[in-house]
Amino acid sequence: MTLVSRAYRSGMVKYSVPVPVPVPVPVRFTGRKVRVSLRANEVVVFGGRTPIAVHPRIAARAGTSVQLDHYLEVLKIKPGAFPGSNALAAARASGAFPSVHEAFWATARRDNGDAAGTRELIDVLLLHRSMTEADVIAGMTAALQVGAVSADVVALEARRHASRGGAHSGRHRPAHTVVSEHRVVSLTQRRLADPAAVIAGLPTDTRPLPSVGAYDELLARRAHSECTLPATTPTTTSEESHVS
Repeated sequence: MTLVSRAYRSGMVKYSVPVPVPVPVPVRFTGRKVRVSLRANEVVVFGGRTPIAVHPRIAARAGTSVQLDHYLEVLKIKPGAFPGSNALAAARASGAFPSVHEAFWATARRDNGDAAGTRELIDVLLLHRSMTEADVIAGMTAALQVGAVSADVVALEARRHASRGGAHSGRHRPAHTVVSEHRVVSLTQRRLADPAAVIAGLPTDTRPLPSVGAYDELLARRAHSECTLPATTPTTTSEESHVS
């Protein structure tokens, strides 16, 4: 059965079979008409011909199915609402927010502050729309290992994991030469994480201390040259006597 509905302000769509049940859709579809396909065990919402949300079918009137991905754009604008959001609680309860996400979020907030760190996490969560979960998690793990909690680093490491086979490691891959790889390291974040270790790891400075002795010698020469200059005689008196 297919129904036509409209996503209202909170990004929810209601269908009334057998009772009115709200299901969320991505907030960018708010105010737009969508099609709701009711299947045996799931509800699929279409924006045009493209599926935009899939939820298990819930018969209870008070039942809801919330997905964190649908609210990421709004939460990025208001990162302070992320920790206490129902979407995050639902993701944790369903196992969609594993420990590597928690570790990345905690490290990002420690290094960048609560708001900026939460936005970095949301940018990483948005990568799930274009990458597999295994590749994104591998990218987050690699970023944590090098101490660079940045969405750009996660994306780079996730693509690298995908190029090596990633979640499709069983597929046939042509032989190639093994090349040593170098991961991106954020030196700024490494210094902020443990500045004492960075200072302790610096080599000993064997250069002599700076001296201003040469400048003192220049000052002495200047004073001596001023003392040896011949005195200038005024010409005013001679000119006056010549006139008289």
